[in-house]
Amino acid sequence: MTRLVSVAELSGNYEIRRFGAVSEGKDGYAEAEAWSRAVSFGFHESTRTPEHVAKSLATYEADRRVLTGVYQTGAVAPSSLPATVPVATFATFRKTLNIGFGRMLESQMVTSVTVRTSHRRRGLLRAMMSEDLRLAKDDGIAMAALTASEGTIYGRFGYGVASFERSVKVDTTARFNLRHLPAGSVEVADPKALLRLAPEVFERVHRLTPGSMGRQDWYRQLASGSLGRDGKEDPAIKVALHYGPGGDIDGYVSYKFLGWDTEPYTVEVVDLVAAGHDAYLELWQFLGAIDLVERVSWDEAPVDDPLAWALDDPRCIDSSDSRDMLWLRILDARKALEARHYPADGRLVFGIADPLGLTAGKYALDVDGGQAAVERLPDTAQADLALDVSALSSIYLGGVCPVTLAAAGRITENTPGATLKARQMFAVERATHCLTHF
Repeated sequence: MTRLVSVAELSGNYEIRRFGAVSEGKDGYAEAEAWSRAVSFGFHESTRTPEHVAKSLATYEADRRVLTGVYQTGAVAPSSLPATVPVATFATFRKTLNIGFGRMLESQMVTSVTVRTSHRRRGLLRAMMSEDLRLAKDDGIAMAALTASEGTIYGRFGYGVASFERSVKVDTTARFNLRHLPAGSVEVADPKALLRLAPEVFERVHRLTPGSMGRQDWYRQLASGSLGRDGKEDPAIKVALHYGPGGDIDGYVSYKFLGWDTEPYTVEVVDLVAAGHDAYLELWQFLGAIDLVERVSWDEAPVDDPLAWALDDPRCIDSSDSRDMLWLRILDARKALEARHYPADGRLVFGIADPLGLTAGKYALDVDGGQAAVERLPDTAQADLALDVSALSSIYLGGVCPVTLAAAGRITENTPGATLKARQMFAVERATHCLTHF
């Protein structure tokens, strides 16, 4: 797949190329390898070895990623990076988003966004983003998603924060005691078992958790120690599996000891996936019982964490402030709103502003028996709530409160009580949490 889009009229001598990721030995690998080099540069990584690039591109091919690059078509400065290395990058792949109550919505996942410093402020990111979102909508996709390295970039494209996470450091000395009677068991396993098991267990979690996004192939490689963030196998990885009362594997934790030079002696959670409350707490009981370890750290912990309420001493948990995790961008308001189940019936009229013009307008949401019907109204209709598409995207999963956004000036309430009604209608069955970074 290669598609050329000229953007010379925007910012000079550039063109956008879109092509599918391929693994080593296939046609187009040199182009994908050069694209990968640009991504590494943009995220300040050390130069990837050829082996690291090959392993990464193999996982991209498994995800069916579409790679986008902006390339110079004019003269390139002497001794600078060649024209085969893009000055801006962008990639997408599609997975499902859990939108509450077990419903799934296929979504466009955006990743690997970079613009070389010397080519900024020329409209390159806007050209890539606008074109990709329009193509996704034309293809019937109602939602786009990303996880952001910077918090000030994506709001102008209509993205809004929809879920949060935090980092925790848990004291596992004698203070650590969980008020929980085990219903299953935990056993240590060969880490490579997760190459097969991790996707199966995650799929169970994915279907239970609002805000969860399908995972890319790299996660099973990471959790199993087969492919670390440095591109090498990680021999420090250890794995424990949780077995439910019937003997089925319904959770796992991948972890590693940080070494005797780290004080307090610490185990770092690489990946913790549990398809039930018992599995979650019992994996924590296992972590808290590891000999010679005084602390367990995890960087992807939920904000609304049952662990704190199950501990005799919740102050065992030292946590960071919550930080944004998943950003959503509604591409088709009617399709996205009708896809959801709503726990409260009612009618709301939204006046939606959209900086890219993809889904602006007045929409009436009517919910009866939890099922939604959405009607596009004339622009002269009175809206109960006036908001940008980024604010609607934030409240869509129930993880951000419309009342709070109204207080912040992000939503204008034209009908008294409409933001409270929206809060009730957009609620989901449990706290949103996304375990998939991309």
